[in-house]
Amino acid sequence: MIINDVKGEGKMYDVHKLDWWNEAKFGMFIHWGLYAIPAGRWKGKEVHGIGEWIMYREQIPFKEYSQLAKEFNPVDFDADAWAKLAYDAGMKYIVITAKHHDGFAMFKSYCDPYNIVDATPFKRDPMKELAEACKKYGLKLCFYYSQAQDWAHPHGLNNFWDYDEDKKDFSIYYKEKCEPQLRELLTNYGPIGLIWCDTPMTMAYEYSKKIRDLIAELQPNCLLNSRVGHNFGDYKSMGDNSIPSRSYNMPWETPATLNDTWGYKAGDRKW
Repeated sequence: MIINDVKGEGKMYDVHKLDWWNEAKFGMFIHWGLYAIPAGRWKGKEVHGIGEWIMYREQIPFKEYSQLAKEFNPVDFDADAWAKLAYDAGMKYIVITAKHHDGFAMFKSYCDPYNIVDATPFKRDPMKELAEACKKYGLKLCFYYSQAQDWAHPHGLNNFWDYDEDKKDFSIYYKEKCEPQLRELLTNYGPIGLIWCDTPMTMAYEYSKKIRDLIAELQPNCLLNSRVGHNFGDYKSMGDNSIPSRSYNMPWETPATLNDTWGYKAGDRKW
């Protein structure tokens, strides 16, 4: 769930580009990926923390974690039902994890076979189906994309148990995976409302700018949140489940989850 507000004095960004977002107020935030299979448990043990971080928390080797793709077959996925649920709740847009930190693409990617179409028995592209469903219900489709952390790529950030951090070259990851996949998302799924980046970590200024420029080139009306880093966002994404105690002088949102996890975690009943 995402809730946004525009109260405050002054505006730092393109007011007209933000018109739809300012009026939307309320969106659905979906975390869905391979991490739904272990659902918070690994080798019989409950894993502390949010479900989608299980690979990191347990430092699961990529060769082992990637085997989950062979089990991933969500045959009951119904994009229409998801979009209708958002529409009936009064939501105006959907943000879904096209790629989370585990590096697995939930769409057909031509630059990396580690994706839901090529690596799983499911063989469907749920982002294509969701794009059609969002169009049907008048919802904006938006993509979460982990632009810096990628625990599958040898040069992506923060997988230190498989790959030596000191030997990484972020430019290789950006060239081989990040930019090509963002280009795919901005080209193959129709109009995109926003790209929702996350955890820039040590990503350099030039790469935040490259992402901003790529969006401007391919979909100039597409928004970008502040977690791209280096103040290149169109609005401020607060910390998870964080409500500011004062008025901000820029548009802001809070990403809120209704329990203690984002990705599915079977043992989390703390609603």
